[in-house]
Amino acid sequence: MRAIVAKRVERGDADLEEITDLARAAGYDVVGELTQTREEDAAYGFGEGKVDELAALTVDRDAEAVIVDNRLGPYQTYNIGGKLPEGVEVVDRFTLILDIFGQRARTRTAQLQVELAELRYELPRAEAKTSLAKRDERPGFMGLGEYDESRERDIKNQIADIKRELDAIAEKEETRRERRRESGFDLVALAGYTNAGKSTLMRRLAEDLDVDENEDRHPDLETTAESEDRLFTTLGTTTRRADTGRRDVLLTDTVGFVSDLPHWLVESFESTLDSVYHADLVLLVVDASEPVEEMREKLVTCHDTLYERNEAPIVTVLNKIDRIDEEEFAEKREALSALAPNPVAVSGLTGDRVDELRDRIEAELPDWQFERLVLPMSDDTMSLVSWVHDHGNVEAEEYEGEQIVLEFEAPPSVVERARAKASDLAAVESV
Repeated sequence: MRAIVAKRVERGDADLEEITDLARAAGYDVVGELTQTREEDAAYGFGEGKVDELAALTVDRDAEAVIVDNRLGPYQTYNIGGKLPEGVEVVDRFTLILDIFGQRARTRTAQLQVELAELRYELPRAEAKTSLAKRDERPGFMGLGEYDESRERDIKNQIADIKRELDAIAEKEETRRERRRESGFDLVALAGYTNAGKSTLMRRLAEDLDVDENEDRHPDLETTAESEDRLFTTLGTTTRRADTGRRDVLLTDTVGFVSDLPHWLVESFESTLDSVYHADLVLLVVDASEPVEEMREKLVTCHDTLYERNEAPIVTVLNKIDRIDEEEFAEKREALSALAPNPVAVSGLTGDRVDELRDRIEAELPDWQFERLVLPMSDDTMSLVSWVHDHGNVEAEEYEGEQIVLEFEAPPSVVERARAKASDLAAVESV
């Protein structure tokens, strides 16, 4: 579908690169663009004269849609549509993003989150339809849809139903995270702006690891993570084992962030973002090949999204360093030092410096506890020793007569379980 992209800013020059990329990601063919610098007009968003210019450009380029890189209210959408040729669709930024999300959603969770976001977006428009209908105007004109007095009530009921189902999924995911921690896994989440290279980096960190052995315990583990040069390749979550050294790490790739998202849209994807919020460590991935101002804006977007609920330490990963030279990288690192202190520079594509990232992951993860257990010699004890080998790092294993002395480091949850099992063994031995 042929489309014109348009954007209004209150000062400076309007940048249309991101909205153009989003439009192409949704399947549009961008054939023209228009910008305006002025305060928002209540009726049109743009000035009325600029909307007339937009209508003329639509005719000239034979466009079938106008994509506005701003948040349009229902009445602004209606009024702009009234100026355009019949049949030309008006799409604002958030309608476009929801369209992309709908195309990418594959899992049940992702589909529910997209549906919830769409309903939350539609709710105020349903209210506008009611108002327009009462004024005997054309509520079906330009995408507002036909008026149905029961629609608003239906939307609210559907929102409540979806939230209940998502809450149930979230509870299961939280239980799964806790079981993984109890099994000795550290949980690391990849976060960052869409198209920063998170999926490529995930594949690099998890290369050559077989996840089949974990299929029963971790049914969401994937043997592949998609890597494509397009926005929102990853919409749900993909989890894989990562090789970082002595720690057992599960790495989760999540939906990419994007600038200027309304609160209701972020909330709709809370189930997916929970894997970031409740991780042991967050790797915030940034495309180092972009202009420094874009990198700064995207870092701000990511930090704003993570600020209120993130519980884990954040390590900034400057990815795609294969695309820039050392001098340019040093300048960008200095310019972004306030937002990205002590970052790690890597290339997920070539593998350059990925070993440094593995070392940093190990260093930043929560400290393990040291434990020394003196255990009676028995078959059950050997099972416990084997279990500790699987879930921690055994530093010494000595056999002294009828006892085994085991010294190891492990996550606190593993140490607690090992102590409990050792106590049970001692109780049996004393009987």
